Amino acid sequence: MNAKIKEDLTEMKKKLKEYVDIGRTIDYHNLKEEPMIAGKPDSSKIKPLRKMDSCNMHFLAVDCSTRTLKRANYWGVYLLRVAFALVKGRDVDWGYEERICTKTGDSHKRAISLRYERLELESEMALNMLNALDIRDLGRSKRTDYALDAGDYLLLDGASFFGKKRGFSVSLYETCKKNEINLLTVSKQSSTLRDEKGHDFMASVYMLSSYPLWVYYPAGKANTDEHLYGDASVVKLYQESPRFFRCDIMEYLTDREVDKLISPLTFTSEDPRCLGYPVPLWLAHDFSTPSDSMLFHYYTQIEETLANAGLLDCLRMEELSCNFPDELHGVRRPFEWERIERV
Repeated sequence: MNAKIKEDLTEMKKKLKEYVDIGRTIDYHNLKEEPMIAGKPDSSKIKPLRKMDSCNMHFLAVDCSTRTLKRANYWGVYLLRVAFALVKGRDVDWGYEERICTKTGDSHKRAISLRYERLELESEMALNMLNALDIRDLGRSKRTDYALDAGDYLLLDGASFFGKKRGFSVSLYETCKKNEINLLTVSKQSSTLRDEKGHDFMASVYMLSSYPLWVYYPAGKANTDEHLYGDASVVKLYQESPRFFRCDIMEYLTDREVDKLISPLTFTSEDPRCLGYPVPLWLAHDFSTPSDSMLFHYYTQIEETLANAGLLDCLRMEELSCNFPDELHGVRRPFEWERIERV
Protein backbone atom coordinates (compact mmCIF):
# COMPACT_ATOMS: atom_id res chain seq x y z
CA MET A 1 0.00 0.00 0.00
CA ASN A 2 1.53 3.32 -1.00
CA ALA A 3 1.70 6.35 1.28
CA LYS A 4 -1.04 8.33 -0.47
CA ILE A 5 -3.54 5.47 -0.21
CA LYS A 6 -2.73 5.17 3.52
CA GLU A 7 -3.47 8.90 3.87
CA ASP A 8 -6.72 8.46 1.93
CA LEU A 9 -7.87 5.61 4.21
CA THR A 10 -7.04 7.70 7.28
CA GLU A 11 -9.05 10.59 5.85
CA MET A 12 -11.92 8.21 5.04
CA LYS A 13 -12.01 6.96 8.64
CA LYS A 14 -12.02 10.55 9.93
CA LYS A 15 -14.82 11.73 7.62
CA LEU A 16 -17.07 8.75 8.19
CA LYS A 17 -16.55 8.85 11.97
CA GLU A 18 -17.65 12.50 11.92
CA TYR A 19 -20.63 11.47 9.81
CA VAL A 20 -21.61 8.71 12.26
CA ASP A 21 -21.01 10.80 15.40
CA ILE A 22 -22.28 14.20 14.27
CA GLY A 23 -24.34 13.59 11.15
CA ARG A 24 -24.05 15.06 7.70
CA THR A 25 -23.84 18.77 7.08
CA ILE A 26 -26.89 19.96 5.17
CA ASP A 27 -25.84 22.69 2.79
CA TYR A 28 -27.06 23.90 -0.55
CA HIS A 29 -24.83 24.43 -3.54
CA ASN A 30 -25.98 26.61 -6.39
CA LEU A 31 -24.12 24.87 -9.18
CA LYS A 32 -23.60 27.28 -12.04
CA GLU A 33 -24.36 25.42 -15.22
CA GLU A 34 -22.01 25.56 -18.17
CA PRO A 35 -23.04 28.46 -20.41
CA MET A 36 -25.13 27.48 -23.40
CA ILE A 37 -23.70 28.22 -26.85
CA ALA A 38 -26.46 28.58 -29.42
CA GLY A 39 -26.58 29.73 -33.02
CA LYS A 40 -27.42 28.82 -36.57
CA PRO A 41 -24.76 26.65 -38.28
CA ASP A 42 -22.93 28.47 -41.04
CA SER A 43 -21.48 26.31 -43.84
CA SER A 44 -18.83 28.94 -44.60
CA LYS A 45 -17.18 28.13 -41.25
CA ILE A 46 -16.46 24.54 -42.30
CA LYS A 47 -12.88 23.98 -43.47
CA PRO A 48 -11.38 20.72 -44.76
CA LEU A 49 -8.58 19.09 -42.77
CA ARG A 50 -5.51 17.60 -44.42
CA LYS A 51 -5.06 13.92 -43.62
CA MET A 52 -1.56 13.52 -42.19
CA ASP A 53 0.19 10.15 -42.60
CA SER A 54 3.12 11.04 -40.34
CA CYS A 55 3.78 13.47 -37.52
CA ASN A 56 6.89 14.13 -35.40
CA MET A 57 5.08 15.88 -32.57
CA HIS A 58 4.38 14.48 -29.10
CA PHE A 59 0.77 14.12 -28.02
CA LEU A 60 0.15 13.95 -24.27
CA ALA A 61 -3.34 13.11 -23.01
CA VAL A 62 -4.66 12.83 -19.45
CA ASP A 63 -7.93 11.34 -18.20
CA CYS A 64 -9.40 10.25 -14.86
CA SER A 65 -12.02 7.64 -14.04
CA THR A 66 -14.24 7.21 -10.98
CA ARG A 67 -15.40 3.86 -9.64
CA THR A 68 -17.63 3.55 -6.60
CA LEU A 69 -16.31 1.19 -3.92
CA LYS A 70 -18.97 1.69 -1.23
CA ARG A 71 -21.98 3.99 -1.08
CA ALA A 72 -25.14 4.80 0.83
CA ASN A 73 -27.72 7.55 0.45
CA TYR A 74 -25.56 10.20 2.13
CA TRP A 75 -21.96 9.06 1.71
CA GLY A 76 -19.70 7.25 -0.71
CA VAL A 77 -16.14 5.98 -1.03
CA TYR A 78 -14.58 6.08 -4.49
CA LEU A 79 -11.48 5.05 -6.39
CA LEU A 80 -10.13 7.78 -8.68
CA ARG A 81 -7.55 6.63 -11.19
CA VAL A 82 -5.83 9.31 -13.28
CA ALA A 83 -3.73 8.17 -16.23
CA PHE A 84 -1.61 9.70 -18.95
CA ALA A 85 -0.67 8.51 -22.43
CA LEU A 86 2.26 10.05 -24.28
CA VAL A 87 2.26 9.24 -27.99
CA LYS A 88 4.95 9.94 -30.56
CA GLY A 89 4.48 8.17 -33.85
CA ARG A 90 3.74 4.57 -32.92
CA ASP A 91 5.49 4.72 -29.55
CA VAL A 92 3.46 5.02 -26.34
CA ASP A 93 4.49 5.72 -22.74
CA TRP A 94 1.91 5.68 -20.01
CA GLY A 95 1.37 5.71 -16.28
CA TYR A 96 -1.26 6.21 -13.62
CA GLU A 97 -1.95 7.15 -10.04
CA GLU A 98 -4.78 5.93 -7.82
CA ARG A 99 -6.46 7.73 -4.93
CA ILE A 100 -9.32 6.81 -2.60
CA CYS A 101 -11.79 9.64 -2.10
CA THR A 102 -14.54 9.88 0.52
CA LYS A 103 -17.53 12.18 0.10
CA THR A 104 -20.55 12.89 2.30
CA GLY A 105 -23.81 14.47 1.23
CA ASP A 106 -26.54 13.49 -1.23
CA SER A 107 -25.70 11.98 -4.60
CA HIS A 108 -25.94 15.33 -6.43
CA LYS A 109 -23.48 17.03 -4.10
CA ARG A 110 -21.11 14.05 -4.25
CA ALA A 111 -21.20 13.98 -8.06
CA ILE A 112 -20.26 17.67 -8.23
CA SER A 113 -17.46 17.25 -5.71
CA LEU A 114 -16.08 14.19 -7.52
CA ARG A 115 -15.99 16.12 -10.78
CA TYR A 116 -13.82 18.76 -9.11
CA GLU A 117 -11.55 16.05 -7.72
CA ARG A 118 -11.07 14.51 -11.17
CA LEU A 119 -10.23 17.87 -12.78
CA GLU A 120 -7.75 18.63 -10.00
CA LEU A 121 -6.02 15.27 -10.39
CA GLU A 122 -5.88 15.60 -14.18
CA SER A 123 -4.44 19.11 -13.90
CA GLU A 124 -1.85 17.99 -11.34
CA MET A 125 -0.68 15.07 -13.47
CA ALA A 126 -0.50 17.18 -16.63
CA LEU A 127 1.54 19.85 -14.81
CA ASN A 128 3.91 17.19 -13.48
CA MET A 129 4.42 15.91 -16.99
CA LEU A 130 5.00 19.39 -18.41
CA ASN A 131 7.50 20.15 -15.66
CA ALA A 132 9.36 16.89 -16.34
CA LEU A 133 9.18 15.80 -12.73
CA ASP A 134 10.43 12.40 -11.71
CA ILE A 135 7.26 10.31 -11.78
CA ARG A 136 8.64 6.80 -11.75
CA ASP A 137 6.02 5.80 -9.17
CA LEU A 138 3.12 6.47 -11.58
CA GLY A 139 2.42 2.88 -12.56
CA ARG A 140 4.19 1.50 -15.60
CA SER A 141 6.49 3.97 -17.25
CA LYS A 142 9.73 3.64 -19.19
CA ARG A 143 11.00 7.22 -18.91
CA THR A 144 11.14 10.11 -16.44
CA ASP A 145 11.80 13.04 -18.81
CA TYR A 146 8.36 13.87 -20.19
CA ALA A 147 8.68 17.60 -20.84
CA LEU A 148 6.87 18.61 -24.03
CA ASP A 149 8.53 20.93 -26.51
CA ALA A 150 7.01 23.99 -28.12
CA GLY A 151 4.53 22.87 -30.76
CA ASP A 152 3.66 19.58 -29.03
CA TYR A 153 0.08 18.86 -27.99
CA LEU A 154 -1.66 18.43 -24.65
CA LEU A 155 -5.15 16.94 -24.96
CA LEU A 156 -7.66 17.06 -22.11
CA ASP A 157 -11.08 15.46 -21.89
CA GLY A 158 -13.92 17.98 -21.58
CA ALA A 159 -14.63 21.61 -22.37
CA SER A 160 -12.12 24.43 -21.84
CA PHE A 161 -13.28 25.55 -18.39
CA PHE A 162 -10.48 26.65 -16.07
CA GLY A 163 -10.53 27.99 -12.53
CA LYS A 164 -11.13 26.84 -8.98
CA LYS A 165 -14.39 24.93 -8.48
CA ARG A 166 -15.13 25.24 -12.17
CA GLY A 167 -12.59 23.46 -14.33
CA PHE A 168 -8.95 22.61 -14.89
CA SER A 169 -6.15 24.46 -13.13
CA VAL A 170 -5.43 27.97 -14.44
CA SER A 171 -1.74 27.33 -13.77
CA LEU A 172 -1.91 24.48 -16.29
CA TYR A 173 -3.29 26.88 -18.89
CA GLU A 174 -0.60 29.47 -18.12
CA THR A 175 2.18 26.86 -18.27
CA CYS A 176 1.03 25.67 -21.70
CA LYS A 177 0.77 29.24 -22.95
CA LYS A 178 4.24 30.11 -21.65
CA ASN A 179 5.84 27.00 -23.16
CA GLU A 180 3.93 27.30 -26.47
CA ILE A 181 2.18 23.96 -26.00
CA ASN A 182 -0.87 23.37 -28.18
CA LEU A 183 -3.51 22.85 -25.49
CA LEU A 184 -6.82 21.47 -26.79
CA THR A 185 -9.80 20.05 -24.93
CA VAL A 186 -11.86 17.38 -26.67
CA SER A 187 -15.28 16.45 -25.29
CA LYS A 188 -16.77 12.98 -25.65
CA GLN A 189 -20.12 14.76 -25.85
CA SER A 190 -21.40 18.32 -25.48
CA SER A 191 -25.01 19.13 -24.66
CA THR A 192 -24.35 22.88 -24.39
CA LEU A 193 -24.00 23.42 -28.15
CA ARG A 194 -27.43 24.00 -29.72
CA ASP A 195 -28.61 25.36 -33.04
CA GLU A 196 -31.29 28.01 -33.52
CA LYS A 197 -34.04 25.37 -33.20
CA GLY A 198 -32.67 23.90 -29.99
CA HIS A 199 -31.32 20.82 -31.78
CA ASP A 200 -27.85 19.35 -31.34
CA PHE A 201 -25.52 21.88 -32.97
CA MET A 202 -22.77 19.39 -33.79
CA ALA A 203 -25.18 17.02 -35.55
CA SER A 204 -26.55 19.95 -37.57
CA VAL A 205 -23.02 20.92 -38.64
CA TYR A 206 -22.29 17.34 -39.67
CA MET A 207 -25.25 17.38 -42.04
CA LEU A 208 -23.88 20.54 -43.71
CA SER A 209 -20.36 19.27 -44.38
CA SER A 210 -19.34 17.63 -47.67
CA TYR A 211 -15.72 16.99 -46.60
CA PRO A 212 -14.44 13.64 -45.27
CA LEU A 213 -12.39 15.44 -42.58
CA TRP A 214 -13.27 18.91 -41.38
CA VAL A 215 -13.30 21.54 -38.67
CA TYR A 216 -16.14 23.97 -37.96
CA TYR A 217 -14.74 27.11 -36.36
CA PRO A 218 -15.79 28.99 -34.35
CA ALA A 219 -18.89 27.47 -32.78
CA GLY A 220 -18.45 29.75 -29.78
CA LYS A 221 -15.90 32.24 -28.49
CA ALA A 222 -13.82 32.17 -25.32
CA ASN A 223 -15.25 34.03 -22.34
CA THR A 224 -12.96 34.11 -19.34
CA ASP A 225 -15.67 35.82 -17.26
CA GLU A 226 -17.50 32.49 -17.53
CA HIS A 227 -14.18 30.61 -17.05
CA LEU A 228 -14.29 29.46 -20.69
CA TYR A 229 -10.69 29.84 -21.91
CA GLY A 230 -11.06 28.47 -25.44
CA ASP A 231 -13.01 28.93 -28.64
CA ALA A 232 -15.35 26.01 -29.33
CA SER A 233 -15.09 24.14 -32.62
CA VAL A 234 -16.48 20.90 -34.02
CA VAL A 235 -14.12 18.41 -35.65
CA LYS A 236 -14.35 15.18 -37.64
CA LEU A 237 -10.96 13.48 -37.64
CA TYR A 238 -11.43 10.01 -39.19
CA GLN A 239 -13.06 9.41 -42.55
CA GLU A 240 -14.30 5.89 -41.80
CA SER A 241 -16.16 6.91 -38.65
CA PRO A 242 -19.31 9.05 -38.44
CA ARG A 243 -18.20 10.40 -35.05
CA PHE A 244 -17.49 14.08 -34.49
CA PHE A 245 -16.41 15.96 -31.38
CA ARG A 246 -16.31 19.33 -29.74
CA CYS A 247 -12.74 20.61 -29.67
CA ASP A 248 -11.92 23.79 -27.74
CA ILE A 249 -8.92 25.79 -28.96
CA MET A 250 -7.25 27.89 -26.29
CA GLU A 251 -7.50 31.63 -26.78
CA TYR A 252 -3.72 32.07 -27.17
CA LEU A 253 -3.80 29.74 -30.22
CA THR A 254 -6.62 31.41 -32.13
CA ASP A 255 -4.34 33.71 -34.14
CA ARG A 256 -3.15 30.64 -36.06
CA GLU A 257 -4.79 28.92 -39.03
CA VAL A 258 -7.13 26.57 -37.22
CA ASP A 259 -7.23 23.92 -39.95
CA LYS A 260 -3.43 23.60 -39.79
CA LEU A 261 -3.53 23.45 -35.98
CA ILE A 262 -6.11 20.63 -35.99
CA SER A 263 -4.82 18.59 -38.96
CA PRO A 264 -2.11 16.74 -36.93
CA LEU A 265 -4.92 15.17 -34.91
CA THR A 266 -5.96 13.24 -38.02
CA PHE A 267 -2.72 11.24 -37.66
CA THR A 268 -3.64 10.29 -34.09
CA SER A 269 -7.28 9.41 -34.86
CA GLU A 270 -6.98 6.73 -37.53
CA ASP A 271 -7.18 3.64 -35.31
CA PRO A 272 -10.61 2.05 -36.02
CA ARG A 273 -10.92 0.97 -32.37
CA CYS A 274 -11.07 4.63 -31.32
CA LEU A 275 -14.05 5.51 -33.59
CA GLY A 276 -12.48 8.79 -34.70
CA TYR A 277 -11.51 9.85 -31.17
CA PRO A 278 -7.84 10.88 -30.80
CA VAL A 279 -5.77 7.81 -29.90
CA PRO A 280 -3.90 9.50 -26.99
CA LEU A 281 -7.20 10.37 -25.28
CA TRP A 282 -8.58 6.90 -26.00
CA LEU A 283 -5.48 5.33 -24.45
CA ALA A 284 -5.58 7.63 -21.40
CA HIS A 285 -9.24 6.70 -20.92
CA ASP A 286 -8.41 2.99 -21.27
CA PHE A 287 -5.42 3.19 -18.90
CA SER A 288 -7.58 4.95 -16.31
CA THR A 289 -9.71 1.81 -15.95
CA PRO A 290 -8.79 -0.24 -12.85
CA SER A 291 -8.93 -4.02 -12.92
CA ASP A 292 -11.66 -5.94 -11.10
CA SER A 293 -9.06 -7.49 -8.81
CA MET A 294 -7.72 -4.04 -7.85
CA LEU A 295 -11.23 -2.79 -7.11
CA PHE A 296 -11.86 -5.77 -4.84
CA HIS A 297 -8.46 -5.23 -3.17
CA TYR A 298 -9.36 -1.63 -2.27
CA TYR A 299 -12.86 -2.70 -1.22
CA THR A 300 -11.34 -5.19 1.23
CA GLN A 301 -8.94 -2.58 2.64
CA ILE A 302 -11.83 -0.16 3.19
CA GLU A 303 -13.90 -2.78 5.00
CA GLU A 304 -10.96 -3.70 7.24
CA THR A 305 -10.23 -0.05 8.06
CA LEU A 306 -13.87 0.64 8.96
CA ALA A 307 -14.15 -2.56 10.99
CA ASN A 308 -11.04 -1.70 12.99
CA ALA A 309 -12.51 1.75 13.70
CA GLY A 310 -15.82 0.25 14.89
CA LEU A 311 -17.75 1.93 12.07
CA LEU A 312 -18.51 -0.91 9.68
CA ASP A 313 -21.71 -2.30 11.22
CA CYS A 314 -23.41 1.09 11.43
CA LEU A 315 -22.44 2.10 7.91
CA ARG A 316 -23.41 -1.28 6.48
CA MET A 317 -27.00 -0.71 7.58
CA GLU A 318 -27.02 2.50 5.57
CA GLU A 319 -25.65 0.60 2.57
CA LEU A 320 -28.45 -1.95 2.87
CA SER A 321 -30.98 0.87 2.99
CA CYS A 322 -29.59 2.21 -0.29
CA ASN A 323 -28.61 -0.74 -2.45
CA PHE A 324 -31.66 -3.02 -2.62
CA PRO A 325 -32.36 -2.08 -6.29
CA ASP A 326 -28.78 -3.09 -7.09
CA GLU A 327 -29.21 -6.48 -5.46
CA LEU A 328 -32.40 -7.05 -7.43
CA HIS A 329 -30.18 -6.85 -10.50
CA GLY A 330 -27.67 -9.27 -9.00
CA VAL A 331 -25.12 -6.61 -8.01
CA ARG A 332 -23.76 -6.88 -4.48
CA ARG A 333 -21.05 -4.20 -4.70
CA PRO A 334 -21.34 -0.85 -6.54
CA PHE A 335 -18.26 -1.37 -8.70
CA GLU A 336 -19.79 -4.52 -10.18
CA TRP A 337 -21.94 -2.29 -12.36
CA GLU A 338 -19.82 -2.53 -15.51
CA ARG A 339 -18.36 0.87 -16.44
CA ILE A 340 -21.25 2.75 -14.78
CA GLU A 341 -20.41 5.47 -12.30
CA ARG A 342 -22.95 5.31 -9.48
CA VAL A 343 -22.47 7.96 -6.80
